[in-house]
Amino acid sequence: MRSVLNLFFLVFIIFAQAQNIQGEFVTDVSTNTDTSLDSEFAENDKKEFQKAAESIAIPYRAFQNIESTENGYYVIAGTFSKSRNLKSQVKKLNKKGFDAGYFQNPQNELYYLYLNHYTSWKDALNDCSTKFDNRYEDEVWVLKMLNGESEIVEDINSIVVESEPIENTNLTVFETESVDDTNAIPVEDVTYNMLSEAKDNSPEAKTKLIKRADEYFDKMWYAEAAKLYEQALSKGEKAYSYDVLKKAGDAHYFNTDMENAYKWYNTLYTKYESEMSSDYLFKYAHSLKGIGNYKRSKRLLKLYNKKLAGEEIEPVTKQNEIVLDGLLRMEEKFDIKNININSKYSEFSPMYYNGDQVVYASAKDSSIFTTRKYKWNNQPYLDLFVAKVNEESQDFKDAIKFSKKINTKYHEASVAFSPDNETMYFTRNNYGKKLKRDKNGINHLKIYRSKKVNGEWLEAEEVSFNSDDYSTGHPALSKDGKQLYFVSDMPGSIGETDIFVVDVLEDGSFSSPRNLGPEINTEHKEMFPFINDKKLYFSSDGHVGLGGLDVFEVAFDDEDGFLEVRNVGKPVNSKKDDFSFIVNEETQKGYFASNRDGGKGDDDIYSFKTLQVEEIPTSINAISGIVTELITGDLMPNALVQLLDENNIKLKEMETDENGNFIFEDLDADTRYVLKTTKGSYFDDTREAATKENEIVNVDVSMRKLNDMIAVENGIKKLKTEMIHFNFDKSYIRTDAALELDKLVAVMNDSPNMVIKIESHTDSRGDAVYNKYLSDKRAKSTRDYIIAQGIDPSRIESAIGYGEEQLLNNCDGTVRCTEEQHYLNRRSEFIIVNM
Repeated sequence: MRSVLNLFFLVFIIFAQAQNIQGEFVTDVSTNTDTSLDSEFAENDKKEFQKAAESIAIPYRAFQNIESTENGYYVIAGTFSKSRNLKSQVKKLNKKGFDAGYFQNPQNELYYLYLNHYTSWKDALNDCSTKFDNRYEDEVWVLKMLNGESEIVEDINSIVVESEPIENTNLTVFETESVDDTNAIPVEDVTYNMLSEAKDNSPEAKTKLIKRADEYFDKMWYAEAAKLYEQALSKGEKAYSYDVLKKAGDAHYFNTDMENAYKWYNTLYTKYESEMSSDYLFKYAHSLKGIGNYKRSKRLLKLYNKKLAGEEIEPVTKQNEIVLDGLLRMEEKFDIKNININSKYSEFSPMYYNGDQVVYASAKDSSIFTTRKYKWNNQPYLDLFVAKVNEESQDFKDAIKFSKKINTKYHEASVAFSPDNETMYFTRNNYGKKLKRDKNGINHLKIYRSKKVNGEWLEAEEVSFNSDDYSTGHPALSKDGKQLYFVSDMPGSIGETDIFVVDVLEDGSFSSPRNLGPEINTEHKEMFPFINDKKLYFSSDGHVGLGGLDVFEVAFDDEDGFLEVRNVGKPVNSKKDDFSFIVNEETQKGYFASNRDGGKGDDDIYSFKTLQVEEIPTSINAISGIVTELITGDLMPNALVQLLDENNIKLKEMETDENGNFIFEDLDADTRYVLKTTKGSYFDDTREAATKENEIVNVDVSMRKLNDMIAVENGIKKLKTEMIHFNFDKSYIRTDAALELDKLVAVMNDSPNMVIKIESHTDSRGDAVYNKYLSDKRAKSTRDYIIAQGIDPSRIESAIGYGEEQLLNNCDGTVRCTEEQHYLNRRSEFIIVNM
C-alpha cells in the first residue's frame, strides 16, 4: 500500500496494495508494443518467437555488431554501468552450472551479464520458463545478437515485448557484496536513449528520466513510475517541479505506501502550498494519518475543508476533530489475528460460502510455467481461492483455486453468493476474448454473474448495468438475495467511487441503480460493501477515520432506512488501509483485510472476534485531549497529566497513551478544573478547562522543549523568556514574572553546568541615575528569586542593572517614540556564560 484501492481512482482504484487494497482490481491500460524485429527473421519464425515470449512474459531486445559476442540469443541477468566484481559474479554463476559471461556495448558503455548463450530461441525461452530448472529465481530478458547484419536497430526499447508487464530485478541473489560498486540498473530502463542517463546528472537527462516515469504513470504502472521518480528526485531540487512532486507522491499513494507519499506531498506543500488543490491537501492529510501524525493531519484537514467549502464548514470540522479524538481514545473491542493462508502477495475480500467455507481473492503465484504480473504494483494478477474454515481457530485450510470457469488470466475478486449458493457475482476486468478499453485506453471493471448447474459453475455473463465507460465492482447481496449492492464511478456518483444498489427481480433482471446518498457516500472513496439483516458495512476514506481506508457500519430499519454511520474502531481500523469486512452477527466473529505493518504480505486477511465491551454510561462529564510537541506536532506518549481543582489540589492523574491521548471521566458538570502536564525535558503546561453537562470537553496540549529557550543573538547565547514585568517603581517579583522565571529555573536544572548573568534595563524616560538604581534592584530581586528556587548562587555570575545605558533603539529622549518602542527597552536578559 501500499493500491488496489485505486482500482476506482483513475478507474476503480480498488486494489489495496496488491493492489493495496486490492479490493479493487485494477485496471489495465494498454501498452504500445512494436512487434518489428530484425527483417532477417523469417516472418513465421519471428511471429512464433513473439508469441512464445508473450506467453511467458519475457522481454527481449536486439543489439548489432558487438565485439566478442556471437550471433544468437543471450539470456541477460543484469545490466551494469561498471565492470567491477562482474568476474566474481560470473564465477558464482558458473559454479551453479551456467555458461555465464559478460560483455560491453560500446554504444551505451554498459555491461551485460548473461547466464547462457543459445543458437535457438526455443531453447532460450524454455530455460527461462523453467527458471533454469529452478536454479535461478530472478527476472531475466532475452537479447538477440545481430553481428554482421546490415539492418541497424535504432530504438532498442521499441523492440521490447511487454504484452503483460513484469517486474524486472537486477541479479538480486548476487548483489549483496557488489551492487553499490557495480551500480546495477533495472532492465526496464535499459535503452540506448535512457540507460546511459542513469550516470548523467544533466538537466536534460533528468527530463528524459521523468518523461519515462510519466509514461509509466499514465499507464498506471505506479510501482515502476515510483522507482523512476525517486531516481529523478534524488538528483537534487532542480527536479522538484510541482508536477513531478505531485506524481511522485501519487505513485506511492496509489500503492498505499504512505511513508513515501508523505515525503513528497510534504515537499510539495513546503514549496507550492499556495498552488495545492483541495484534492492534494486531502491526500497530504491522509498521508499524515498514514504515518500516525494525527495532530498535523487535523490542521491540514481544516485547510482542506476551508478550501473546499469556506468558513461555514468550521462547525463540521470541529465535530470531525472530536470524532477523531474519540477514535484515538477508544478502547479496543476486537481480538484480531493474522490467518495462516496469507502470503507475501495480497489476500483480501473473504466471503462466506457453503456454510463452512470461505472464498477470497489472492495474488499468490500458483502457476507452474510462468508468472504474469500486473504493472500497477508488480504483483501477479488476482484469482479467487476457496478454503475450509476451522471454526475454533478461524484459520483457513486446504485452500485451492476456485472454478476454472471463473478465474482468467486477468483479475477476479470480491465475490458474493446468493442465499442458496447457486448464483455468484464477482468483479473482473472488462474482458471478452481480449481486454476492452474506453476511448482513453482504460480497461474498466465489471460485475459478472455465474450460475451453478450440476455442481459446476457456468461461464460468467456480465450484468446489465455494466458499461465500457465506467467501472462496477465489489458486489454484495442482501441476506434474502433481493438487493445487490455494488461500487461504481458511474455518472451520478457523489465522489470518486460510491455505493449503489439495484433490485434483483424475479426473472433475474435488475432495476436501475440507485445511489445510497450523501449519508453513506462522500466526495472520496466508498467501497467493499457487506450487508446482513442488521447492518451495512463498508470501507471509506471520506468519513472520519484513522488513516487510509477505515471500516464503517451503519444500522438500518424499514421505516427510517440507514441510520448514523459509525467507525468500527480499533484494532480493526488502523492508520493504513482496512477493508473487505464481513461478520457473522450471531457469533460476532468475522474477517477483514489490511495492509498494516506487521503482516505477511501487502494485504493480509485477519480474523476477529468481538470482545465484551462495557456499556457506555448515558451521562458523561469528561475532559479529554491530545498532548503534542509544540514545534513538530508529534504525539507525546507517557506525558503526565494532572487534574487539579481551582485551589490547585490534585484530584486525578494519568499518563497519555501511545497516541498522546488522555481523558478524565466522571467529573462534575459545569465545573472549572486545572490541567497540569509535565514530561521530562519539556516545560510544564498549565491551563484551565470547564466541564459541560453530558459532554466531553476537548483540550489539546502543546508542550515546548526546555532547550527551545536557548537562543544565539549577535554571537551571544541567551535564555529567552517572555518579558519579566514589574509594577511601576517596584522591584518585587510579580506572579506572572515568577511563572517565566520558573521556566528559566527548569532549563538550569536540566543543564546543571549552566552559569548565567542577569542584566536588567529600563527605557530612557525618567532620571537616568534613578533608572540605573531601579534596574539594579530588579536584577538582584530576580537573582534572589532564582536562588530561592534551589539554584546554587555560584551559577549566577552577576546581577547588574544598566538603566538606560543599553537601549535597543534610538529612543533616547531626542526623538518621539511610541509606547511599543519604549517597551522594547524595558527588559531583563539572561546571558549564558557557560554550559
